[in-house]
Amino acid sequence: MAELARETTPEGAELVLYRRNGVYTLRVDGLELMSSRTHGSEEALARLACEGLGSAAAAAAEDGPRVLVGGLGFGYTLRAILDRLGDRGEVVVCEVFESLFEWNRTFLTDLAGRPLDDPRVEPLHADVWDVLDTGGPFDAILLDVDNGPWAFTLPTNERLYENEGLARLAAALTDTGRLAIWSSKPSPDFERRLQRTGLTVTTEVLPVRGGGRPHHTIFVAVRG
Repeated sequence: MAELARETTPEGAELVLYRRNGVYTLRVDGLELMSSRTHGSEEALARLACEGLGSAAAAAAEDGPRVLVGGLGFGYTLRAILDRLGDRGEVVVCEVFESLFEWNRTFLTDLAGRPLDDPRVEPLHADVWDVLDTGGPFDAILLDVDNGPWAFTLPTNERLYENEGLARLAAALTDTGRLAIWSSKPSPDFERRLQRTGLTVTTEVLPVRGGGRPHHTIFVAVRG
């Protein structure tokens, strides 16, 4: 396994990018955070969040739909959003690790078709928490900043999954907006917490490639 790059997070964790036999892996303190081998759930996150954005009504909107993405990763989610967005749409993608913007433009360019080069994308080196109050409203918000409610990359990510964070996410949506949250596993407790925001919540459980492994989960919340 070849080490391509590394960064120390603001809280002292080691973020390391590896490549082995054409597969890219991102690890935090030795624990795998993501891999280019499995990215179907990231694409499902985009599909579920952007449902309806490609409709005739959305396409006719003067400014187009606005989407907020928390977490760049390897760019798969961003690419899937762009494939569903109209020409006048806009995607604000927030990433706390500035190196991930650099790595997506260098080591990872062939994985997702260079989505950061798309003129509809506004990349922000920022915590999505800080954008919620000032950047909205958004027609869709996608959250993939960690392993879901079990944040281990940055402990500060936990606040997004608590009551205050979920209320801020809900408040940043338009009247017909959709919130989609990626999680490494199901959580009935988190689903109930999300329902307390007043949004209608559904979940989709997706099998992970390889037998016997946990299933990924997408929580989807909408108004009404």
